Amino acid sequence: MFDVLVYLFENCAAFQACRDAAAVTRRLTEAGFDDEEISDAIDWLRELDEVASSHVALRPPAAGAFRVYAGFEVGRLTPPGIAFLTYLEGEGQLTPTQREIVIERALAVREAPVALAKLKVIVLMVLWSQQADIDALMLEELLDDGTARDLH
Repeated sequence: MFDVLVYLFENCAAFQACRDAAAVTRRLTEAGFDDEEISDAIDWLRELDEVASSHVALRPPAAGAFRVYAGFEVGRLTPPGIAFLTYLEGEGQLTPTQREIVIERALAVREAPVALAKLKVIVLMVLWSQQADIDALMLEELLDDGTARDLH
């Protein structure tokens, strides 16, 4: 599923283009992805769209506020994943609301624990779905899987 998500990010102009499930499915099939991967990715993106539209910050976070993770969240996200989310939030690359969407989407993944590389893809998808400006260095970090990439 994560390969499909990265493919969509790299090949679709905007997240809104992914809303036409039939067209996206055709495109992904032509690109060689299998039906189960495609279905999982389409469902995950649809749920991301629903979750993102329902998460609204009621008020800005108070100075010094921090997130306490439940035991099951630590088990699924892992300490390096939580440290990465804390880093992104501290650097202003992720808002508290976006962090909560990332956590919800990570918990929706069938794998446990969620590897840091996959958590980075989830962060990328959340930011992309919200049309957030992604710093070029941050984009490079989020897409880093050990292979060389050209940034556009």
